[in-house]
This record gives sequence, C-alpha cells and structure tokens, in this order.
Amino acid sequence: MTDPLVIAARAYTSRLLVGTGKFRSHAVMRDALLASGAEIVTVALRRVELDKQGAGDVLDFVPPEMVLLPNTSGAVDADEAVRLARLGRAATGADLVKLEVTPDPRTLAPDPIETLKAAERLVAEGFTVLPYCSADPVLCRHLEEAGCATVMPLGAWIGSNRGLRTRDAIEVIVEQAHVPVVVDAGLGVPSDAAEAMEIGAAAVLVNTAIAVAADPVRMARAFALATEAGRLGHLAGRGAVLDTADASSPLTGFLS
Repeated sequence: MTDPLVIAARAYTSRLLVGTGKFRSHAVMRDALLASGAEIVTVALRRVELDKQGAGDVLDFVPPEMVLLPNTSGAVDADEAVRLARLGRAATGADLVKLEVTPDPRTLAPDPIETLKAAERLVAEGFTVLPYCSADPVLCRHLEEAGCATVMPLGAWIGSNRGLRTRDAIEVIVEQAHVPVVVDAGLGVPSDAAEAMEIGAAAVLVNTAIAVAADPVRMARAFALATEAGRLGHLAGRGAVLDTADASSPLTGFLS
C-alpha cells in the first residue's frame, strides 16, 4: 500500500476496476476477475435481482473479497438513475454507485445534463458517486464540485475497444482534478491502460476488452500488469521530449 488508490477515504492496492458484462460464462468471469487482481467490480443493477440471488446469479460468481460497485447502466435520465441507485442501496446496504445515464442507444454517450442532475441528488442522499461522463473538463469540474468521489471520463465509445481517443482532454481533466480520474470505456488492449495511467489517470475500468478476448483470464492479467506499469511510469517521470537526437553514449573520450 505504498501507492494506494483512495476513493472516498478508502484505500485500494489495485488501480484496475473491472466489469462483469459480456463474458461467455459466469465461471470464466470469476476466473478473469481473480486474474485481474482488481478490488472493485461493477455490476449493472438491471442484470441482477439483488434480493433473489441464486445459483445462476452473476453475484454468486463475484469473489467475496471484491468491493461491489453497482451501476445504473441503462438509465436514460436522472430520475431512472436515482431510482436504480436507491434499489441497489436498499438491497446491498452499500452507498457506492457508478452513475451512468446513457439515453442514446447508438453511442451510449453519457448525457451531461442528466448525469449532473443525478449526481447532485445522489450526493445529497448520501451516496458515494462515481460518475461515468464524457471527457469534458468543464463537466468534470462541475461533477467534482457537486461532491462526486471520482470522475470517470470515457476513453472511447463503450465497448468499442478503440483505445484512448480522448487523450488530450483527459490530460486536462487530470491536471485540474482534485479527485481520482478513472478512465472508463473504450480501452481495447493493455497498452491503452498503460497509456492512460502514464498521463496521470488514477485508475482505469475495463470490461469488454477482457470479456470478449479469446482468453479473458490472460487478458485480465495483462491489463493488471499494464495498469501497474503505466502507474510506475507516471511516478518515474518522463524525460524531456526533444526535436533532435541526443546521444545516449559519449561521442568523445573513447578507450584507445
């Protein structure tokens, strides 16, 4: 815990958050979650009956040591997101919620207005809110001012595996934020996670890239290593970027 991720005063060793959708089986999902080393796992409230868990329920395959992060995936406005969050808290007793408001089925882009409305209401009700949002520095500032525990700007469209398409905006968001910045959505390969961490993101959340891989367990482990490597690279500090060559070995004083 020499470099913990701190969210709402709780410290985590892993900076990789993982999702539970799209896996070909619950057993594969469980094995991938374990291989990821993640401590936080997000589950869509629409996918589970939290008060009727049974042998086939996704929650039965989430390792018990993992922190469950219910999400409001599928909500199309603030009212629906708040309702889903309340249902999750009533069933689990947990105040943690990943806020998602995505009314456009084609892009699944987060609605900035409804997301901010929902965030303000949920914070007022005592929730610890982690909002999925567009990579908009102004919106992220408003979400932080509203009391959100993190901001979670997208790297690319949800499930697209297109990589870190919003890098320039995320760099600005990281520079101005006083809460952890978690890059969420669109990361497709481990190097995308490393890139996000190298530019200063506090964590990344990955689901599709792991779940649809030919070998989800290996891919989960690869993302874990890439996330750690990217964080170490960020802490190490990148050297100066030059326009011309600069020899790494001396050009004078050779041994004769």
